[in-house]
Amino acid sequence: MYAIVEIAGQQFKVSKDLKVYVNRLTNEEGSKISFAKVLLLDDNGTITLGAPAIEGASVEAKVLQHLKGDKVIIFKKKRRKGYKKRNGHRQYLTQIVIEGISATGTTKKTAAKKEAVEVTADVEAPKKKAPKKAETTQE
Repeated sequence: MYAIVEIAGQQFKVSKDLKVYVNRLTNEEGSKISFAKVLLLDDNGTITLGAPAIEGASVEAKVLQHLKGDKVIIFKKKRRKGYKKRNGHRQYLTQIVIEGISATGTTKKTAAKKEAVEVTADVEAPKKKAPKKAETTQE
C-alpha cells in the first residue's frame, strides 16, 4: 500500500515505515503529525484518486530529527569580464518516518460510476432552435 501525499508544498510517494526528508516542519522531535492532503491511494491494485484530495484519508508520521541538508555551491561567472561570485546554501530539513496510511475515501471505480450516472442524466439536452435569418433591407 502506498500513497501520494502533499507535505509542506511538495508531493511525496510514501508507504509504511519509509523515512522521508521534507522541508523543515515546526513540530518538535518525537511528535506525531498527520497529513490530510492525500492525492492518491493504492491498496493492492485498488486505486483511489482524489479531486484534488481524498476526503477522510490521512497519513500518520513521526518526526525523527531536524537537520541541514548537503551544501549546494552556486558559482556565477562571466568570462572575460572579471566577474566571479561564489555562494553556498544548506537547506533546513526534517526527517520523518511514515507510521501508517488510513484510507476511508471512495474508490476510483465508484467515482467513475457516479460520473457515468451524472452524464446519462444530462443526455436530454434542450432542442435547438432554428437560427434566425438575418434581416436584409433592400433600397
